[in-house]
Amino acid sequence: MMNNENTISKQTKLYGYVGEHAGASRLSALVNKIFKASGEDAMMIPMNIREDDFFFTLNGMKKSQVDGAVISNEYVYNAVEILDEASSLVKRSGMCDIVFKEGEKLRGDIFGMRVLLELLKDLRLSKIALLGTTPHAKAFAFLACGFDVGYFDESLEELMEFVNEVDLKDADLNRLVQGTDLSHFDAVLDFSNRQSLNTLEKLALYNFDMKNSKEFSPLKSRAKELGVQYIGYDEMIEKLADKAYKIIKGS
Repeated sequence: MMNNENTISKQTKLYGYVGEHAGASRLSALVNKIFKASGEDAMMIPMNIREDDFFFTLNGMKKSQVDGAVISNEYVYNAVEILDEASSLVKRSGMCDIVFKEGEKLRGDIFGMRVLLELLKDLRLSKIALLGTTPHAKAFAFLACGFDVGYFDESLEELMEFVNEVDLKDADLNRLVQGTDLSHFDAVLDFSNRQSLNTLEKLALYNFDMKNSKEFSPLKSRAKELGVQYIGYDEMIEKLADKAYKIIKGS
């Protein structure tokens, strides 16, 4: 049982939340609240890590007392290079947001995208506009069975390459141009690398990305300008904490 002082013993299972501004996030506190309510001797520690130190820190986890870690959104592409083993979704998408230590090896998986999918289903949003061809977009495409997805990017050539990589048949491909209207979609997901979405004349009622509050979100800026709802990492934080706990329990 975790004691009331929240102290760490030799038996305590330790997990990290690795990010540039991990201490500013509520994720660790929310996961620890669940650990405590469940009476488990486990704790998640926020680890503020600069990009220059990320590889050293995660690689060092293999010989540390830390049993695993959630990876903040800004480092989910970097994490893949350090893994010894990975789920098929990690291998095919090129991103990883949770790792577990097995012996002196790290195994990686994806959990945040599953939270987003569950949220879309809970809100009964099925017609989705997906922006970009990044690993985030690939992960969503692999998991998006049952959704009616329109794929958008500035380059139709990159979109064609993307659908081939994720093995999509008869995909709805669209070029992003000035004045694009996405209001007929239930939701917009921005997984692009664009620094501005001012080309979008209209957004959907619900608009999502996985950016945390310390990352610049062009979707958040455009949603505010157009007066529509934006949901990012921090707006999903309680659902993310609950899912992280469940995956940790099942690991």
